[in-house]
Amino acid sequence: MPGTPTDLTRLRITLTAFFALDGFIFAGWVVRIPAIKEQTGASASTLGLALLGVSAGAVITMMLTGRLCHRYGNHQVTVVCAVLLSLSVSLPPLTHSPLTLGLVLLVFGAAYGGINVAFNSAAVDLVRAMRRPIMPSFHAAFSLGGMVGAGLGGLVAGFLTPTQHLFGLTVIGLLVTAVVGRELLRLQPPAPPTPLEDSPKQEPTPRRLNPRTRGLVFTFGLIALCTAFGEGALADWSALHLEQDLDATAGAAAIGYSCFALAMTAGRLTGTRLLERLGRTRTLVSGGTVAALGMLLGALAPTLWAAVLGFVITGLGLANLFPVAVERAGTLAGPDGVAIASTLGYGGMLLGPPAIGFMADWYSLPAALTSVAALAAVAAVIGFLTRHAAEN
Repeated sequence: MPGTPTDLTRLRITLTAFFALDGFIFAGWVVRIPAIKEQTGASASTLGLALLGVSAGAVITMMLTGRLCHRYGNHQVTVVCAVLLSLSVSLPPLTHSPLTLGLVLLVFGAAYGGINVAFNSAAVDLVRAMRRPIMPSFHAAFSLGGMVGAGLGGLVAGFLTPTQHLFGLTVIGLLVTAVVGRELLRLQPPAPPTPLEDSPKQEPTPRRLNPRTRGLVFTFGLIALCTAFGEGALADWSALHLEQDLDATAGAAAIGYSCFALAMTAGRLTGTRLLERLGRTRTLVSGGTVAALGMLLGALAPTLWAAVLGFVITGLGLANLFPVAVERAGTLAGPDGVAIASTLGYGGMLLGPPAIGFMADWYSLPAALTSVAALAAVAAVIGFLTRHAAEN
């Protein structure tokens, strides 16, 4: 098993590439949602129901992915899901009704959920082996991929149809998987540190899922859910909010999510240093508070650029909450903890968009988006209440 610095570095680079690819493909899809909405003739609520297909496919798959990873390995499952994700992203623009859109999004969601559980589990193993809080760097790659994917989507929206654009993402995804996946399959997961190798700064050995540990894992999973709700909401509804409520062009609307993704990337690139300096509790509390204030501005601002500024502040606040929550759950309970927190977290990301859709029909889209601020504040409160578990 790889344990040398060179092996661990190669594995870190390879996993980083898959995180980036995941963000790139997902963002490429979300910036074309307004066009797909128009193509299918969906209302806000029916679009929300169709997007629920992503949630359903992902949650079902996440419940099974842990077993698949135990049987076949995190790396193998990551590669297979990357192929499925690349293929399925080309399907939404081929649909012409909310029902068929929802059905193909089941497939897309299954691939998306599977790859996220698989490479997060692999990343937690690597974090333990390297003995540094590097989890934010992987999620920075996801955010960077999302920024590039959204930016590219904004550039090509004016002259490429959704079918052409998303088929291009399929080609790119398959090419990257063919190159990077081969390297990942060659690398074995790192061996967990032995007790003799423990240092004072090393994370504690994961405990069994007794009732107290399970409760803590679910609590950190709840933090992940609250913060990922905001990521999913901004991914699927920020462009529509800027177009519909602030009269932005399609290109400008795509830039809004791109700026959010850029802020997430910047926050996560500095996440390791931030965690080493502030600790987990201060990172969670300050991040949730900043995100809540930023989202209030992003949802309620009367002008385009003020809303974009709110998205940027929200991105900085949310940046490290999800990585910290998943890392803590993995530290407490190993792979089982990762699976629980990831399922709750990505469930929040995928269930958020349809929830926003229903609230938008009942009230308005700006009012619906303030729910992101409310849940970010909840995450800050939970982070403070779990301060002793977070620092142990």
